[in-house]
Amino acid sequence: MLRCSARFAIVVLLIIAFAPLLEAATIVDGDTLIVRGVTYRLEGIDAPEHAQLCNLPSGKEWACGKQATDLLTSMIGDHEVRCEGTDNDGYGRVIGTCFLGALNLNREMVLSGMAWAFVKYSNAYVEEERVAKSAKLGVWQAPSKPAWVFREEKWNSSSQIAPEGCPIKGNISRNGRIYHAPWSPWYSRTKINLSKGERWFCSEAEAIEAGWRAPHWGR
Repeated sequence: MLRCSARFAIVVLLIIAFAPLLEAATIVDGDTLIVRGVTYRLEGIDAPEHAQLCNLPSGKEWACGKQATDLLTSMIGDHEVRCEGTDNDGYGRVIGTCFLGALNLNREMVLSGMAWAFVKYSNAYVEEERVAKSAKLGVWQAPSKPAWVFREEKWNSSSQIAPEGCPIKGNISRNGRIYHAPWSPWYSRTKINLSKGERWFCSEAEAIEAGWRAPHWGR
């Protein structure tokens, strides 16, 4: 269904051939990963949220968010990732560029059509986006909402009905304290039990400061 499979196969072969098998990364979603305890938000790109659906030329939808997470997970596999941080985003994450050997993962996600160039903050991958769009790869198969629009719409609708307009759900489970933003796949099924210490948050930064973490949708 996706038109990035051939390029993806070549990338995987290069990774297997040249990347050393050392400490693996934890994949949070299509543009966030954890390397040696540090959470990195891939600079200059915005991948579809894990629960997000994108459009196909046929009028049907496909799970572009899950596919973006799966692509980043598959590219990295069990290989070592090297990340270069530039700044902190205020959400407990380092803004940076991550590599497998010489392969720039930020760039590869955009070239594969599995992330948008995040031009609100950077023009680093505008040309890569043009290439993917021209080839109708990934999210460019048919017009779809960019991730930032998807998040904004989910936030606005959820904050209208959340207590005090604070829509982030701080859940406590056997996996620990995990918060779910309105664009999380588990948002609707997550119920807040105040007697258990669960709570609502007005921002991701507030949830992180209180000891909650974002869910990990990849490996």
